Amino acid sequence: MREASPVKFYFATYFFLAFGMLQWLCGVLLFLNSDEEKSRLSAMILFSTGIACLALYLVVATKLKRVAIGKDRVAVITRKKTKHYEWPEIKSIKAVPYFNLYRLKVKGKKERIYFLPDKTLEPLFGLFGRQAELAEVLKKKNRLSH
Repeated sequence: MREASPVKFYFATYFFLAFGMLQWLCGVLLFLNSDEEKSRLSAMILFSTGIACLALYLVVATKLKRVAIGKDRVAVITRKKTKHYEWPEIKSIKAVPYFNLYRLKVKGKKERIYFLPDKTLEPLFGLFGRQAELAEVLKKKNRLSH
């Protein structure tokens, strides 16, 4: 089964949390160490950026999962357990343009699962006309299952 490296997954998951906390720390230090009006305005901008990054973290961390794709099934790996889905249970897998992500939809479930592709695949940035290797394999699987 092929999946993205754990380092890549955890970096993508926790990037906005770390960046938001760094923004907050810089804002607090700037607010406490300066009395100028420009510094207070800069501190408020850093606070606002930190809040936006934390909101993005809450959205990204809940939807981004580790997914391993094999010939017979797809495994969605979470901290607590691993769920296995057979190919007929998968409704669709599509590439998300401009981000190196794929969107997985399982039949009978409302939520979409976003995952990072395997490191051996070329990145998808939505700029090129040709499809990636994973997208071609998935199209063939979808045709066979319908």
